[in-house]
Amino acid sequence: MSQQKETSMEQPAMRAEAGGQGHAAAAGKGESRLEAIAAGATIEADIHPELRAEDAVLEIQDFNLWYGDKQALYDIAMPVPRGKVTALIGPSGCGKSTLLRSVNRLNDLIDSVRIEGDMLLNGDSIYGRSVDVIELRRRMGMVFQKSNPFPMSIFENVVYPLRIDGEGNRNVLKEVCERSLKGSALWEEVQDRLGDSALGMSGGQQQRLCIARAIAAEPEVLLMDEPCSALDPIATSKIEELITDLRGEYSILIVTHNMQQASRVSDYTAFMYLGRLIEYGPTAEIFTNPHLKETEDYITGRFG
Repeated sequence: MSQQKETSMEQPAMRAEAGGQGHAAAAGKGESRLEAIAAGATIEADIHPELRAEDAVLEIQDFNLWYGDKQALYDIAMPVPRGKVTALIGPSGCGKSTLLRSVNRLNDLIDSVRIEGDMLLNGDSIYGRSVDVIELRRRMGMVFQKSNPFPMSIFENVVYPLRIDGEGNRNVLKEVCERSLKGSALWEEVQDRLGDSALGMSGGQQQRLCIARAIAAEPEVLLMDEPCSALDPIATSKIEELITDLRGEYSILIVTHNMQQASRVSDYTAFMYLGRLIEYGPTAEIFTNPHLKETEDYITGRFG
């Protein structure tokens, strides 16, 4: 496992070179990478060299996933940098959310799911046979598309992760609640009504409450699955500001269908198509000077 870990950050460079050769071959036949993928060809991802210099909190290694006989992810290999915001973009059905949900093994809840490959969280296998999935999920925070506050007070929503770990010290709980609500830019709005039901909050407040709950246990990685898709523009702007503020303190992996949002909040962007990783690099480069024409076509709205 240690040898695997030491070489994992070298793999993207080799894959980028292989990807360039694959694209040249496809172009020579008059077809794009995306056409080749649709025809069932194996095309290596173009991973920008800047990622080799990053310390990875999460390393995805040759990851494949099937729903029954249908393959949804193909040989995904990518590092997720520590303390940065990484966005997954691509057309609907490209595998973004499937990949994100694989990180905390939510896909295990589907009986037909089968996987190959592995993921390493700070060097620890996520899919090893001896992994305690409940303990694994405690190391991660998860924010879903639709806010899901529990039918309890604002205070109890925030400290819930500590409660289930057996923490009963009121002073500790109060300290974590305040810190988490400040971290989610919600403290000033709710500090005088912590005993009120969370269900009485606005949609944007509920989503920020879910972020506060997710960071209360100080997760090693924070997963966000289209956290603004159900929010109005004002609430969306507050969530985006929050993501920017959390950068550095947390390692964030976010799925978004909104490319403008990805360009605003992320440090790195990965473009996916039909279950494959196509191109992955610094967000500024992906959006202004991508290596691949297919990425440029998607970014500029020529397809998808």
